[in-house]
Amino acid sequence: MTAHRVLDQTVTMPVAVRDASAATIIYDVDLAAARRLAPEGFEVVESQPGRAQFVLALIDYRDNDLGSYREIGTILFVRPDGGGPEGTFITRLPVDQEFTCVAGNQIWGYPKTVEHIELTQTPTTSRWTLTMDGALVLDITVPRGGTDEIPVMEMTSYTVLHGRPHATVFTQGGTGARLQVGGEGVSLLLGDHPVAAELAGLGLPSEPVSAVWIEKMQGSFEEPRPVAGERAASRGTESGR
Repeated sequence: MTAHRVLDQTVTMPVAVRDASAATIIYDVDLAAARRLAPEGFEVVESQPGRAQFVLALIDYRDNDLGSYREIGTILFVRPDGGGPEGTFITRLPVDQEFTCVAGNQIWGYPKTVEHIELTQTPTTSRWTLTMDGALVLDITVPRGGTDEIPVMEMTSYTVLHGRPHATVFTQGGTGARLQVGGEGVSLLLGDHPVAAELAGLGLPSEPVSAVWIEKMQGSFEEPRPVAGERAASRGTESGR
């Protein structure tokens, strides 16, 4: 069993997520614009000619081995240049707590930064506001609630750690879920921070392809493993850009 020392605490792998709420909003974006956000060593998956899919992930971790915290992820679908399964690559990952930020950077190479995230819930909506450097990045409201169950699924998350690509197997599933096609109930406002301009460069805000809500999500994150035969510069994964 692998363990890591993070800020004088021990993190034992795999990291377990016992209770969280999660929203996953998928957008159709320009392929060339998406490629500008991807690091060397990875190819952005083309969803249709000249297009790619881009994800905004909103997660409220209530019971997690890394603590209780909130995070907002901006995510591409990629595959390694040298071959391998399709997976996700997180271009930015603001969180609101220091420990998970340091652990994410140190263990997996996730581009976590500590930022201001506000969450406002009603029985039917979840509103997230992200502020960086005192400027608004985004203000997004998504539909909340559902009665479906999503079985635990195994997926691959790619990062650049110590200058080379790594793959992390993670799982996610849960109850109180709903999948909707289209963007009914989704409202996205971009601010004037450079990260907002980055999102605008993808064509956001636009009508989402789909939106998924999971009220009670569970999952896990394994130890990252080097992607064989690949090396990449850490462009696109540096924190604080």
